[in-house]
Amino acid sequence: MKNFLIILFLILAPLGWARADNSDGLPEKVFPARVTNILDSKIVTTPDGTTVPAQVLELKGLEGAYKDKIITWDSSQQEGDSKNVYQVGDKVSVEASFDDKGNVKYFIQDYVRTDSIEWLFIVFILTLLVVGRTKGLRAAVSLVASFFVIMKYILPQIMDGSDPIIVTLIGSFLILLTVIYVTEGFNKRSHVAVASIFVSLVLTLVLSWYFVDLAKLSGLSSEEAGFLTSFGGGIIDFKGLLLAGIIIGALGVLDDVVISQIAAVEEIYAADKSQTRRQIYKKAYSVGLSHISSMTNTLFLAYAGASLPLLILFLSGQSAFSSSWQAVNNESLATEIVRTLAGSVGLVLAVPISTLLAVWVEVKN
Repeated sequence: MKNFLIILFLILAPLGWARADNSDGLPEKVFPARVTNILDSKIVTTPDGTTVPAQVLELKGLEGAYKDKIITWDSSQQEGDSKNVYQVGDKVSVEASFDDKGNVKYFIQDYVRTDSIEWLFIVFILTLLVVGRTKGLRAAVSLVASFFVIMKYILPQIMDGSDPIIVTLIGSFLILLTVIYVTEGFNKRSHVAVASIFVSLVLTLVLSWYFVDLAKLSGLSSEEAGFLTSFGGGIIDFKGLLLAGIIIGALGVLDDVVISQIAAVEEIYAADKSQTRRQIYKKAYSVGLSHISSMTNTLFLAYAGASLPLLILFLSGQSAFSSSWQAVNNESLATEIVRTLAGSVGLVLAVPISTLLAVWVEVKN
């Protein structure tokens, strides 16, 4: 039980990394509060004719210097129209804004969503542990390790101006070593899997690099990238950042297909050790063909799901594009297409690569 609690702590610890640091002794500028009373609530009409909710709320601070502090918030005194209608018991994020004389005004930013996310994460981990048992525990530890490498190595290095491609390759290799050896153990299967995935990743990178250049993709098509142009101070390589995202996305699906192929080779060989390498390869490769279809579709659906608002905009007729050709030619959609196809090519190539390496290592004749 003690070991379980230690491991669970290691899993849940990353959720606390993003919390505000109040070590300087100053009041937090953003803090959570709960709606304790609705003093007034109505619908008002703005000068342009639209209707928006207007509320006066009583809030109670929940943490830090504002814990138990009673605050009155009037939406009419806040810049911009708040489209949220709050209820008693809602947990909200409040910003304290100070003027040069030390006077403070409070503004509700939005709902606090971290609690629900943390509960969902706990449900996910418990499900992983109950269903997966030892394997699930290893998967949870590798998940935390992947999160740690991305948050503590890859992203800080990119933000400091390092080459995103080199940083991501190094980080991906660290993630790869951790995930494979933690989940599969230190054995021959793991060695073959690491080699197969790394070769597939490099091929995916080369292909992506070529077609990102060929399609003249800048990596600046997303709204998030637009925000980073001012934040990064010109030191972030956005094309490299795009390629880094393709590498990490491909890494997430290569693990499953490679391990499955290596296991297929081991099982086929164990059933009849008199078979030649060519015979084992053909049988294992036929198994891999079914993985190609399902995993490629998985990768496509993952990217399509993340781009649904963009796709709906293009198909609704409300965008600036008069034809499907214009829509596809738009950099935002072209970026997702290149990302999907390049990742899919790497995934398809992983089947013959992993099968060939596994057969060469496992089969003796």
